[in-house]
Parts: sequence; C-alpha cells; structure tokens
Amino acid sequence: MTITIKKMETEEEIRGKALVVWRCWHDAYPGLISREYLDTLSLEKCEEVAFRWPDNIIIAKDDDRVVGFTGCGTRPDVPEIGEIFSMYVLPEYYGKGVSQQLMKARLEKLSKYDEITLWVLKENKRAIRFYQKCGFVADGNELTDPRLKAVEIRMVYRRS
Repeated sequence: MTITIKKMETEEEIRGKALVVWRCWHDAYPGLISREYLDTLSLEKCEEVAFRWPDNIIIAKDDDRVVGFTGCGTRPDVPEIGEIFSMYVLPEYYGKGVSQQLMKARLEKLSKYDEITLWVLKENKRAIRFYQKCGFVADGNELTDPRLKAVEIRMVYRRS
C-alpha cells in the first residue's frame, strides 16, 4: 500500500471521489440517515455533484485508486473561520492512517485560521472519535437536516 495525498486534478480522480462518497454513504450511513434519502443516492448522482464542486479537494490515492478525500473552505457569513466540508475514506482503509494523513494535510491547508469547524452526524460515533483524536471538540451547536432526517453536531478545532 502506497498512499499519496494530492490535489484532485483529473476527471478520473473526480470520478474516484464520487465512488468514495457513494461507497461511504452506503456503507456507513444506513441506520444513521433516512433510508429514503440513501435509496436516491446513486453513483451517477454522486458523480454529478463531484463534477459540479471539484474545488479545494485533496485526495488519498493507493497507487492509481482514489481511496479517500477531504474538502475545505470558508462560509461567506464567517470568512474568518476555516471549515472542513467533507472527509471520507473507504472502509477497507480504516485504521491504516489514511484519515490521519488527510486531516494533517487539511489542517496545514487551513493553517491561517485560528478556528476550524466541521459538521458530523450526531450518531456517527466512529467519525466523532476520530475528530476528537485530531483535537476537535463538540461545541453544543446542532442542526437537523430535513433531507437526511438526522441531527448533525458542530465540532471545533482551536489552535493554541
């Protein structure tokens, strides 16, 4: 296994990102989000979204295969706070350090921000434990996504 962390650049990498999203949602989210929403999430839909929003994505590749990615940026209403918008790794790469490599690269990309936020499903205990290990703390903010019929919590990383 040779993992490379790099900026997403090619159409093949964008399609790889879409496959990661599709696989992760169907592997990790049953029972956490609305079954009706999950049933509508096709690989084609994931590809459409991936091609619409290719910016600020870094990917993890195992040789030529995209096995994970993360996206970041800022929200217009709080440009002084960095945000991790997405982080996904294929289940067969759990525990192999891929998530840690992606997070390290993401925190470096957002190094000018004293505060970095992310939203995670409240019931996604595995992801919450990972983010806690990376220094993120839940700040008490929650929102309910009506499409997913699930509660998300906000976690914050503060540089000391």
